[in-house]
Amino acid sequence: MELFRNAMFVRMFLAAFASQLGSMVGSMAFAFYLVDRFSNQPAYASVAELMYSLPTLVVFLFVGVLADRLDRKRIAVQSDWIRAVLSVVLLLCIHQDWIIPAFAILFLRSAISKFFTPAEMSLMQGIMKPEQYVKASSLNMSIMGIFMLFGMSLGSAAYYYLGIEGAIIIDTVSFIVSGILLATCRFPAEVRQPNGKAKLSDLSLKSMAADFGAGFKYIVRSRLLLAIILGFFFFGIVNGVFSILPLFTMKYELSPDRYQVYTPLVMVFLGIGYLVGSAISSLLIKKCGKVAVLITGLFLTMALTLAVGLCGNIQIYLGFMVLLGILLAPVNVVLGGWLPELVEPQNMGRVSAWIEPLNTTGQAIALGFISVAFPAIVGVTALYWILAVSMLIVSVYYLIALPGLHRKHQNAVKAEMTA
Repeated sequence: MELFRNAMFVRMFLAAFASQLGSMVGSMAFAFYLVDRFSNQPAYASVAELMYSLPTLVVFLFVGVLADRLDRKRIAVQSDWIRAVLSVVLLLCIHQDWIIPAFAILFLRSAISKFFTPAEMSLMQGIMKPEQYVKASSLNMSIMGIFMLFGMSLGSAAYYYLGIEGAIIIDTVSFIVSGILLATCRFPAEVRQPNGKAKLSDLSLKSMAADFGAGFKYIVRSRLLLAIILGFFFFGIVNGVFSILPLFTMKYELSPDRYQVYTPLVMVFLGIGYLVGSAISSLLIKKCGKVAVLITGLFLTMALTLAVGLCGNIQIYLGFMVLLGILLAPVNVVLGGWLPELVEPQNMGRVSAWIEPLNTTGQAIALGFISVAFPAIVGVTALYWILAVSMLIVSVYYLIALPGLHRKHQNAVKAEMTA
């Protein structure tokens, strides 16, 4: 593949792989630890997921602005180093059985990761050609499929064979490896700081707020971009519910005695679907178009989610996970490849800064609701209905908004090219 002839892309790809795989191993192991250690308090697992998502609402004003103003490489590398140090502190908290400080460390570590994402995304955009965006997005979905195939299984295996301490050590090493790989990359100055050289001391709260507002104005100027981004609130609800739902489904519904075995299998089968869906995504998008793939995929996913929620057989449930992965992969490829096409490199950080709060707000609302309502008010089946309703809302919204806006955008691009 042409992308892998780019040595810089290969290093960034491996860095992202190491970081994400380690994070998944650590987070999955910690979820198993909480369910085992506090089996009568399922809310703890939801609280842990909240600690991964809530920090966005604290740092959203700064992350995108810093990624556009400061050295993107330095932000990404230092984010890895800091998360490695915090992982060591988390190890101490777990060893001493300090659960509340452990949640606080999860919060801080997640907050640091929010600075990493827009910086890494902007660096990646800067080393690729526009025609490579969809291919790169498809490749990212393939990697996500691999994470689903092995990430939760490795998290489960690390927890039961190495203990929670061993899993966190793997997590720590992954951040160190990612930081080393990124540190060896030599990005052009215009990729590292496309808006010119600046230092943190040059920025004030007022200037950062102005830049954040400029990101909003940039999004609003493109009605197509605005329409796409508004849907991320409901994607956040979906992500928040689904982040904990397979574990709850197995623990409290389908296999209470063997949930440690079947919960990783859910992600394995979903990962198989992601790999299949990723393999056909580029061809499907080329043949049918972004809008058709996105909207059709969301409607089919909504219908399949309802079927999954009513399923009482583990084997059928796992089969549905394969189908779900096949449907979700092209949807994510469309979104991942479309945004870089619509956003100029010097504004990617500011735009990302608006996506994250919307997504995280949805996640926080969903996880907060689950922490309070499950299982006293709502059960597992009701959570699947919440997923389906959220997907129905965003599907209908995109069906109404995107086709016309996409046509107008294409006409505007053609007019600029012929002018």
